[in-house]
Amino acid sequence: MRALAILSTVGLGAPMGTESPAAHIGVATGTWLGSINPALGQLVRPLAIGGGAASVSALMGIPLVGSFFMFELSQRRQVPITPERVAAMLAGGLVGWGVNAAFKLQLIQLVVPQVAPTDFWDAVGATLLIGAIAGMITALTGEAIYWARGLRNKPATRLLIGGLMMLLLAIVIGRVATPAAAFGPGRAAIDWAENIETTPYHLLAVALLRAAATTAAVLAGGCGGVFVPFLAIGDLSGRVFATTFEIPGDLAGAAGAAAGIAGGYRLPLTAVAMVLGVGGPGAAQLTCLATVVVAALSGLVAARAANQLSSSLRAMIR
Repeated sequence: MRALAILSTVGLGAPMGTESPAAHIGVATGTWLGSINPALGQLVRPLAIGGGAASVSALMGIPLVGSFFMFELSQRRQVPITPERVAAMLAGGLVGWGVNAAFKLQLIQLVVPQVAPTDFWDAVGATLLIGAIAGMITALTGEAIYWARGLRNKPATRLLIGGLMMLLLAIVIGRVATPAAAFGPGRAAIDWAENIETTPYHLLAVALLRAAATTAAVLAGGCGGVFVPFLAIGDLSGRVFATTFEIPGDLAGAAGAAAGIAGGYRLPLTAVAMVLGVGGPGAAQLTCLATVVVAALSGLVAARAANQLSSSLRAMIR
């Protein structure tokens, strides 16, 4: 049923990703394997975690991304970390990467920076602004998504409101960019930013519109993840500053994508693993890693500010 829900959401063009549902399917598969074999009864939890890591790594093509993804989610949910579970995370990541390599999968295409920044201070400025803006935008998007998931309206009402919002936002994105940029997890929007000469204002507008569209998809009850949408939102936000600081667009996009995962999804170790796994010149990787740190901090500040504002508004209403 979960797989069918993913197909109906992502397959029909909703702005959501496949990594979170894939992780759930991997966890469920690991749990099932442990339950049907009495000899593996004590390894149900490690098998579940390993299955989740394998699924994410198979999608991303980077072994440690799946491992750290499950590690950080486990920490967030206060799941005890044992040597068996750590081994399962690492083994699952390697197995998933092996599946990706064996079948030459190209499910999620990450932007690889090809050229390092030429000026140190330009790189510093870009790091600070890309990290701050991408981290803040994706963090606020994350808070909006948590709010949308917490609504207790009837499913039919949520589907109607969320669906109408997605339709309206798709029309607007199609006018600002291209119709293809409005649909799917976000790769088409990145392709538009890479291949069409546009302005920083258009890039920022599409990033914000994509953030709103993903929130609307969650409101409508879509079954999908936000990892890839955050990659796209961060990528677009990073490219806003490419011209200003005279850095290559692919470097700005890669830094922004990593910032989106660190600030929005709050998975800084996963973002670091992604940067190292993607590769590129050493100076470009250092720029992306520094951006991850800035984004993690700015995302935390933005999320706390949003929570405090929400609490204040609720107190005023009461």
